[in-house]
Amino acid sequence: MHADQNPALSNPARKNRTGRGPCKERERTGTRYTGHLSNTREYKIMKTINSNKKKLTPQRCQELLRVLKARFEKNMNRHKGLEWAKIQAKLEANADNLWSLNEMERTGGEPDVVGHDKNTGEYIFYDCSAESPKGRRSLCYDREALESRKEHKPADSALGMAAAMGIELLTEKQYRELQKLGDFDTKTSSWVKTPSEIRKLGGALFCDRRYDTVFVYHNGAESYYAARGFRGSLRV
Repeated sequence: MHADQNPALSNPARKNRTGRGPCKERERTGTRYTGHLSNTREYKIMKTINSNKKKLTPQRCQELLRVLKARFEKNMNRHKGLEWAKIQAKLEANADNLWSLNEMERTGGEPDVVGHDKNTGEYIFYDCSAESPKGRRSLCYDREALESRKEHKPADSALGMAAAMGIELLTEKQYRELQKLGDFDTKTSSWVKTPSEIRKLGGALFCDRRYDTVFVYHNGAESYYAARGFRGSLRV
């Protein structure tokens, strides 16, 4: 089944009262908007709205870093040659990214580092849970699809929830890259970012892994299923 849209945003990093930097209580924004927007514009709105602030406690920051470090060290095949200390330093310098990673973790995504962009210096996190994140299922594709349903509306949409979390849906290409690192979605499926020409005609794409092969399919964007969620990416 399916869901709606919600943009969320971040403010410039700042020190808290203790002066220890942004890995302390930090606020993030999230608000709901109406109307159909392209994937690109949805993401831009998520990056520019500042209201309804959310925060992580200092304790939760440290707990999250411990979880991420343990997962990083357990799955070195996903990020050969990368050092956790450098990644943690970047995370501690940007509480907004920590908030988004906490949302990924909280909804069952089990985020982990899968790459490093040498041009920008950014580290790339994907949701690496074995199956599509449990806290993000039964969602339609986007807000337009959600609003098109006259009854039995899902609670949210994949694009809306991703925007609220400050992350982006994986593209089909990124999804296939993830599948090179392991076997994912062997029992579930995940919405992926859909080309505008397909979305304009009412469709949306999703992927899964069956018979040791990655498949891409289509559905009406307004559809939603208990075994389908979405996977996201975050650059830090």
